[in-house]
Amino acid sequence: MPAKIPTTVITGFLGAGKTTLVRHMLQQANGRRIALIINEFGDLGVDGDILKGCGDETCRDEDIMELSNGCICCTVAEDFIPTMEALLARPDRPDHIVIETSGLALPQPLIRAFNWPAISTRVTVDGVVTVVDGKAVTEGRFAHDEGAVDAARAADDSIDHETPLSELFEDQLACADMIVVNKSDLMTGAELETTMTRLRAGARDSVQILSSAMGVLPVDVLLGMNTEAETDMAARHELHHHHHDDHDGGGDHHHHDHDHDAFESFVVTRGEIDDPQAFADQVAGVIRDHDILRLKGFAAVAGKPMRLTLQAVGPRVQTYFDQPFGSAPRDTRLVVIGQSGLDRAAIETALTA
Repeated sequence: MPAKIPTTVITGFLGAGKTTLVRHMLQQANGRRIALIINEFGDLGVDGDILKGCGDETCRDEDIMELSNGCICCTVAEDFIPTMEALLARPDRPDHIVIETSGLALPQPLIRAFNWPAISTRVTVDGVVTVVDGKAVTEGRFAHDEGAVDAARAADDSIDHETPLSELFEDQLACADMIVVNKSDLMTGAELETTMTRLRAGARDSVQILSSAMGVLPVDVLLGMNTEAETDMAARHELHHHHHDDHDGGGDHHHHDHDHDAFESFVVTRGEIDDPQAFADQVAGVIRDHDILRLKGFAAVAGKPMRLTLQAVGPRVQTYFDQPFGSAPRDTRLVVIGQSGLDRAAIETALTA
């Protein structure tokens, strides 16, 4: 029987830097054939589009599979298992599979799905990598300990450590084999040390905790952990005990209170922009004014053949030119993600002004 294909699960909250980490991984794959399964939150497939073409032969466009029917932890039977079966049925099977979960996904149900008979003899979880926005944690946002959340409360009355966001953050940390504290370039040395110490205190003894800037880590560090995580679920405790998996492909796999209705997303489309920096400043202002969690997409810049990729977490906006538009329409398309109750009309008006 062929050896099981190792699979790395990349999890982490909205905007932690998962896609950036995966992009760098592909560019440094050292000859490994990698297949990607990407699960996004929102209607615009930005993450998949960012990654297509960046790995050349390492990860061809046909090796990138997007799950757009809902959060991966809620669509195991309907979406994830069939996708894995289709991937494993290919004559040119990949050397490694990487799954980038939605920022709202609970990792534990996904890891348990690797015990399903349909795939259990053919794939194994090499490791779970949880990417953390280090700067956000230093500010007490989506932190796993009450002290950090209490510190954030002093500045923002809307933050509550009992929100689904903080519980989700804790579940992602509890499942990790490696925690990557990303955006270290935005932190002081003392902030980084304090954050890593805090995360280490709450992690299992075997969990590696590393820091990175722009998701840059050696591929041989991220791949090859050989944890077989699906065989060790007892150690990866979760706050949510509401997924009832029977692993035989039947039954109801949707009993949970992981409430995606607490979030919403929509796409804003506009024409070309003139000034990338001015547009980035405009986007940052809209995010501040409307308490947007995450904003990402592409912009067409007048006179420029290259597409401008834009990714924002809170008011921090990053832009870079990634590839020519080619025959694609020269539109600016942005996906906006936030907690329910966003003023969609006002946001659309502000982004298209």
